[in-house]
This record gives sequence, structure tokens and C-alpha cells, in this order.
Amino acid sequence: MVTKSITAENWHVRMGAPENGGSDGDGQRHGDVMLAEPKTQTKRPAMYKVILLNDDYTPMDFVVMVLEQIFRKPHSDALNVMLEVHQKGAGLAGVYTRDVAETKVDQVIEYARINDYPLQCTLEQDT
Repeated sequence: MVTKSITAENWHVRMGAPENGGSDGDGQRHGDVMLAEPKTQTKRPAMYKVILLNDDYTPMDFVVMVLEQIFRKPHSDALNVMLEVHQKGAGLAGVYTRDVAETKVDQVIEYARINDYPLQCTLEQDT
């Protein structure tokens, strides 16, 4: 039988039942093991910005469609990002973990190629 009691300072694990040579409550603690609390802390994963780049050939409604379908943006948000891409040359499509951001970039580029558009999409680490 293994019992665990967790405190803020450490982990205490009592291993074994009295019949298996463990502690029987008489003060002898043969099977006790004291483990220190792990020193490592979990961190949030790095986030990456997915950025759409302007070009002279991709229609605005295609960019809106990409934002709605791949990035799941509501129509009004997709229009705002598309206008930012058109007016400033680049627009933020979303911020994701690295794997998700890379997948989104690949999906945008593939979908644009299938539709014969040169739309480009990049990612950069969010600071």
C-alpha cells in the first residue's frame, strides 16, 4: 500500500504496509522516503505571431476568407485585419504556440497556392 501526503514544502511518501516490512506505527519508519520538491517550474510555451503580408495580386476577399476559415475570425475582425494588411503591408492574423503557428502558416500558403495566389504568411516570436 502506498500513501502520499503532499505539503507545500515537500512530498512525503510512506511505502509498504506493516505486513510488508513497512511502518507499523510503533515509531520505526523503515519504508519512509522523503523527496524534495522539484526545483523546476513549468513555464508557459513561447508564443508566435502569425503575420499576413500584402501583395499586389491576392484579392481582398480571398484574404478575408483565409482569416475566417483558417484563423476562425469573425467577419468584422477579418475585414479589419485585411485592411491592415492592405494599408500597412502586414497584419496580425493571430498569436499561437509555435506548432500551431507553423501549421497555420503552412495552411495559408498551401490554400493560396491551390487558388493560384501569391499570398505570403510568416511567423515571429511574440515578445
